[in-house]
Amino acid sequence: MKAIVCARYGPPEDLQYQDIPEPLPRGREVLVRVHATAVNDYDWSWVRGKPAIYRLLFGLFKPRHPIPGMELAGTVMGLGSKATRFQVGDAVYGDISAHGFGSFAEQVAIHEDALVHKPADLSFVDAAATPHAALLAYQALVTLGKLQRGQRILINGAGGGVGSFAVQIAKTYDAEVTGVDSAAKAESMRAQGFDHVIDYAQVDFARTHERYDLILDCKTKRAPRDSARALAPDGQYITIGGDLPRLLQLLFARMFGERQLHILALKSNVGLEHIHALYAAGTLKAVVDGPYPLAQAAKQIRRFGEGSHVGKVVLGVVPEA
Repeated sequence: MKAIVCARYGPPEDLQYQDIPEPLPRGREVLVRVHATAVNDYDWSWVRGKPAIYRLLFGLFKPRHPIPGMELAGTVMGLGSKATRFQVGDAVYGDISAHGFGSFAEQVAIHEDALVHKPADLSFVDAAATPHAALLAYQALVTLGKLQRGQRILINGAGGGVGSFAVQIAKTYDAEVTGVDSAAKAESMRAQGFDHVIDYAQVDFARTHERYDLILDCKTKRAPRDSARALAPDGQYITIGGDLPRLLQLLFARMFGERQLHILALKSNVGLEHIHALYAAGTLKAVVDGPYPLAQAAKQIRRFGEGSHVGKVVLGVVPEA
């Protein structure tokens, strides 16, 4: 079968699209034919080995598991001897990162708890775009942020996958939503439902007179206290990740009483039933950049890392039969 192989750390262009042996499911694993997968921050960091601290997770000198990819949508093709949750032929999807990686391949063997049944009205492409980004948005805004009807929300780094889901979720609460990203993404963001769009190159949202009930930071690159200046008196700042020094600053700030500042600890696939309900109601849809052939993974990881994508970058792998 074909897969994207990362044999050593380096630029995405060093990735190899090559034949590898088909995996065999063991124990509670299921074998999934991957119809679609998606590019994430993990993949950008994985292939480059940067930030270096990620090598403690991926492997010190080269990737311990050479196939990247943490989201998938596909069809169950085989079962390990102890797998009971699915049957051959089931359509499944999920964020598999809590149990492993390897979705940049035509097939993957993964623990059955990494997957859920795919709703029939959700395409494989949209399903691959959904679990990680949609739940980052949902858990940040609703679970941690306790989003209330009519609040003023700001999303920083809003033009990617998380922002595209977050604005739609916020709109179900009649929120007024401001998005911050590059000018090139402004038209697309307005089409997604943002009430206001800020070009970060022209305006520093933290130095305006606007105040927000909740700030969702999709990629923290500045001191969280700086961003918190744009909060209303009882507002909350939530980051879903970013530069490690900035995240450490936030942790230290919380230790010294800055209770408005939060880091989301994502629980993979927890809450997907709420996402399914929003899809079924027609109030949520995936904003897909692609799908692109799996063979173009290196190019699409590069685009992702440079921030030139809109919504979720999806790779089509094996077409549905």
